[in-house]
Amino acid sequence: MSTGKSLPKRSEVNKESKWAIEDLYLSDDLWQDEYDKLGNMLTKVSEYRGKLSESAKILLDFMKLSDELRMMMERVYVYANQKYHEDTANPVYQDLADKSGVLMVQMDSVFSFAVPEILSIPEEKLKQFMEDEKDLSLYEFYFKNILRRKPHVLTAEGEALLADAGEMAISPDNIYSKFNNADIKFPEIEDENGELVRITHGRFIQLLESEDRRVRRDAFNGLYSTYEGFKNTLAATFSSNLKQEFFFTKARNYNSNLEKALNDSNVPVDVYTNLIEAVHDNMGLMHRYVSLRKKLLGVDELHMYDLYAPLVQDVKMDLPFEEAKKIVAEGLVPLGEEYQKILHEGFNNRWIDVYENENKRSGAYSWGAYGVHPYVLLNYNGSLDNVFTLAHEMGHAIHSYYSDKVQPYVYAAYKIFVAEVASTCNESLLINHMLKNTDDKIEKAYLINHFLDKFKGTLYRQTMFAEFEMITHKMAEEGQSLTADTLCKIYHDLNVAYYGDDIVVDPEIDMEWARIPHFYDAFYVYQYATGYSAAIALSRRILQEGKPAVDDYMRFLSSGGSNYPIELLKEAGVDMNTKEPVNQALKLFEELLDQMEELMA
Repeated sequence: MSTGKSLPKRSEVNKESKWAIEDLYLSDDLWQDEYDKLGNMLTKVSEYRGKLSESAKILLDFMKLSDELRMMMERVYVYANQKYHEDTANPVYQDLADKSGVLMVQMDSVFSFAVPEILSIPEEKLKQFMEDEKDLSLYEFYFKNILRRKPHVLTAEGEALLADAGEMAISPDNIYSKFNNADIKFPEIEDENGELVRITHGRFIQLLESEDRRVRRDAFNGLYSTYEGFKNTLAATFSSNLKQEFFFTKARNYNSNLEKALNDSNVPVDVYTNLIEAVHDNMGLMHRYVSLRKKLLGVDELHMYDLYAPLVQDVKMDLPFEEAKKIVAEGLVPLGEEYQKILHEGFNNRWIDVYENENKRSGAYSWGAYGVHPYVLLNYNGSLDNVFTLAHEMGHAIHSYYSDKVQPYVYAAYKIFVAEVASTCNESLLINHMLKNTDDKIEKAYLINHFLDKFKGTLYRQTMFAEFEMITHKMAEEGQSLTADTLCKIYHDLNVAYYGDDIVVDPEIDMEWARIPHFYDAFYVYQYATGYSAAIALSRRILQEGKPAVDDYMRFLSSGGSNYPIELLKEAGVDMNTKEPVNQALKLFEELLDQMEELMA
């Protein structure tokens, strides 16, 4: 991380710290060639309109063409957007990203007749087609999933209309993304040494981890007061996104936005509500954690800007990226030699875009296109949290690697519901390794606190986000107004409920809803909490049983989207239809609280 007053420009970052984007396309010109080719090939799709029920051969040819075009679209879209994410202010890649988004909407429109036509084929005839053309049997689960959603699929004309509405529908997300990544600028504050440092998305949490309470307070106030200056615009953008979601909910005959969002992965609504209920049942543990934090910090009043402050003052962890890779690799040894080999392949062949630069997209993710290795975006700053982020994102990446290697394109993509299991399982294994390899009381307390913070941030906080979404989407569906003041009030009350009486819920935190990009991907965040719970169960099994559990886990990683997420997790030994995985995870949270209280007594 740059410690100066400004971030480096993209051109100033060394090659080894950048991802090998050239593995997708060697140049923008080659991207343009494939973009043009794809646009031309889309005309072939309409040749199949009205003919899919005529013969097994026609249907098979269409499915193969669909796979080919969607693979091309994936490469075009990922390259354009990853280049945009390198520098969100670069107009060249703003344009490429916009063009790829428009082309994706056009593709959806062109293909919109397909699902209604396939649904019009009698099931017995479809079975006969798969017997007549053996290669067509590859798509059996794909057809099964389509038939499951039959009540929510419109006529060909209706599907075309919805596809055409797609470009308009993504406008709130696009507006928010450009505002949050390129336009909004936060103030400078004085750091611990009295030097000016600008608040950025990448630096914010690091500033909240400062031992200097004045720095934490200034960063907290500086960031949220900036958002507050745009609160009405942000509320209108957020509300517009909920309205476009409800438009599609009604059009597709769902009862709610929540039902629509979960049905894509065939996840019952009860899984979502069970999560919130289980967390509420265990809210006392979170309040106990907050009380412990207040006691260990020794403050008369605990404030929201104190929630990331280090509780163990004597441990300094400023970890260079090379050291982070070594720690992660050691922590993931229980997953076996093959996993280690793939992990090092990613480390050594520039799968990772490592450091923050000027106008780089905030946060971290893993992404990629079928047929090319996965990519990981980081904004690495040397903190312990960033070491866990590396383990987390490589979990996603290696999940993609296995799925792409084993599954055909049609089943390679896995649902987010299971994706967060792979990433969080890595984190759980890593913390176990680090705790097992220290006898130092203070370092052990430091690591336990880090694990407690992960529970706080992933299980409790993401569930709070999920509850905020559930409340606000329901209000939008009922036609209630979602003004900035309304959103802030809802968010404030949730913070009070989740954090308890031993903390001052500062009014600035009421604007936090405005800085959460995932709110523009409806009902996404709950999967962090469910995934975390499932990952705790799987990681404990791996550590206890060894190779048999690892073999099951590798089959899980290799399964892609070849079955429904709930079923894939059942096969791996976790039933998310019940509250039990969440309760088990929170039992571990309680055990860690006990250990922390004993260590720090």
